[in-house]
Amino acid sequence: MCRAIVTLRGEEEATTEEVRSAAFQFVRKVSGYSKPSKANEEVFDQTVAEIAAATQRLLDGLVTPPGARPPAMARSRIVAREKAKERASAAAS
Repeated sequence: MCRAIVTLRGEEEATTEEVRSAAFQFVRKVSGYSKPSKANEEVFDQTVAEIAAATQRLLDGLVTPPGARPPAMARSRIVAREKAKERASAAAS
C-alpha cells in the first residue's frame, strides 16, 4: 500500500481535501506519474475526481455497528492537519 495514503475513516469526518489527496496519491501510484504530461493531464485529473467521489461515497455509506467504537483518527492525518494549519497561518502572515 502507498504510505502516503492514510486511513480516512475515524472519529472526525475526512475533509474534502483529505479525500482528494488520497485519490491523487492512488492515481499517482497506479499510473506511475508524479505529475502527468499535458497529453495525460485531463484523464489524470478526471480519474482523481472519480476516485475521490467513490471514496466519499464509501465513507458516507460505512456504518459503525451499535456498541462499537469508530476507529481512532490516523496519526498521519492529525499531523497533516496540523501542517496545513501552519501553512495557512504562515500564508496569511
